Amino acid sequence: MCTGRVDLAFILRALLNGADGVFIGGCWPGECHYVTEGNYDALALRHIAHKLLQRVGVDPGRVRLEWIAASEGTRFAEVVNDFVGVLRGLGPLSVEENGLRGKLAAAARLVPYIRLVERERLRPPERSEAVYNAFYASDETDRLFDELIGDRLVTSEIATLLEEGALSTAEIAGRLGLDPSAVSRQMNSASRQGLVRYDLERQRYALVGAE
Repeated sequence: MCTGRVDLAFILRALLNGADGVFIGGCWPGECHYVTEGNYDALALRHIAHKLLQRVGVDPGRVRLEWIAASEGTRFAEVVNDFVGVLRGLGPLSVEENGLRGKLAAAARLVPYIRLVERERLRPPERSEAVYNAFYASDETDRLFDELIGDRLVTSEIATLLEEGALSTAEIAGRLGLDPSAVSRQMNSASRQGLVRYDLERQRYALVGAE
């Protein structure tokens, strides 16, 4: 399977289901077996996955992309062994601690939107490994990522939390470690989008359509 077929949802699902890390091995740039040059899509995916994981509290080193030709069996063994060593050093990824399951689930909810943003706003100007690496390492791309995805990630975290039941601003802030004023801003925005409603009787926020 071409690495261009690997989706961000696959990575998040693997981590949610107990994987300590995700390894992706693909053809070297310029040696893709397909006209789509899917390895560049995989490179973009790796960078975006790293940025997203960093924001939810997961070490980006748990997701690794390496270029390995079919003839490089020795190299394959070396990089896999090295990755296993990195994961052992990081230790098991416990998604049940520090609300990590909810954060990863919130990130997973955003995957369709992130795909759209990547195509329209977060795609490098030309297909070159050096250009891709420089583009995603730039301060401007970090700013764009926070602007386009950062706030939506927080809203998605809140929505994931509200699936458990209605909560007040203070309760949401306490559960997610956020400032209550930041929660209020997020809730006002989510209300305008028709995602949540405020129950005046219980003084709690709830997902639209939830009992």
